[in-house]
Amino acid sequence: MRPELEATAERVFVALADPSRRSVLAALAAHGPATATDLADRLPITRQAIAKHLALLADAGLVIAEPGERRRVRYRLDSAPMQVAQQFLAALSRDWDSPLDALRRHLDG
Repeated sequence: MRPELEATAERVFVALADPSRRSVLAALAAHGPATATDLADRLPITRQAIAKHLALLADAGLVIAEPGERRRVRYRLDSAPMQVAQQFLAALSRDWDSPLDALRRHLDG
C-alpha cells in the first residue's frame, strides 16, 4: 500500500479507537449531518468534548465541516478514508491468509 494511503488508514484507526468518537460517527450515520450541539443533545457527551472529537474525526477525514446558517457548522460523514482503511485491512488479511493456510496444511499433514 502506498505510504499516503497507509497514513490515511492509520488516522482512521486512531480515530476509531475511541468509543466516544465511534458514538459520534454512529449518530451521524443514523441521523445525518448535525452540529456539535445536536450531537450533545443525542449523546451522553458534553458539547466541548464532542467538538474535540469532531476535530480529530475531521483531521482523519471521516467528517466534513460545512458552514451553515447563523455561523453554525454542521458535520457530515465522508466514507472515503474508511474505504482506504478497509482496503488496508483486506490487504493485510490476504498477506496473513497464505502463511496461515501453509501452517494449517503442515500441521494437518
